[in-house]
Amino acid sequence: MVYILLADGFEEMEALVPADLLRRAGVEVALVGLDAPVITGSHGIAVQADLLLEQVDIEQMDMLVLPGGRGGVESMQMDLFALAFIQKTYTLGRWLAAICAAPTLLAHLGVLDRRHAVCYPGMEEEMGSAVALPERQVVVDGRIVTARAAGSAFEFGLCLIGLLCGPEKAEEVRHAVHYRDGEAAPAR
Repeated sequence: MVYILLADGFEEMEALVPADLLRRAGVEVALVGLDAPVITGSHGIAVQADLLLEQVDIEQMDMLVLPGGRGGVESMQMDLFALAFIQKTYTLGRWLAAICAAPTLLAHLGVLDRRHAVCYPGMEEEMGSAVALPERQVVVDGRIVTARAAGSAFEFGLCLIGLLCGPEKAEEVRHAVHYRDGEAAPAR
């Protein structure tokens, strides 16, 4: 089971693109509301959570995904239950994935100490002792995955599929959605 933790102000693409891709790969995914069943993203899109954080069964969890969006990350940073849950995920050795501003939350918890990671451009100073790799879109170091920003949502989601289901499944989903990195070109 993959849990995607949502707090008001989360970046919609960073949560919903990976959720969609993972479900296409056959992975069980639950959208988890930090403190409410309906969570509003940073662009005003309201999302219905599958369950609340207090209902999560950590024993069933394979991975916890933390989308960015400064408002959502700040809400998680201020919630002691959320911080304890993230720390427990790390302690239990489950996959922990964060994108955009969310890697800074992991850095504040000490999870990224001396690990390779990436975050939203310009937030590197908030990464503590992590070894920032700003030229990368997605970085895997041990059982921690970090990604750059909303524009990395597809690569992030496909990477998560590769880790949980294998590279063949990730390629199958990439092909099924006709995603090809770097093919955008201006219309003539």
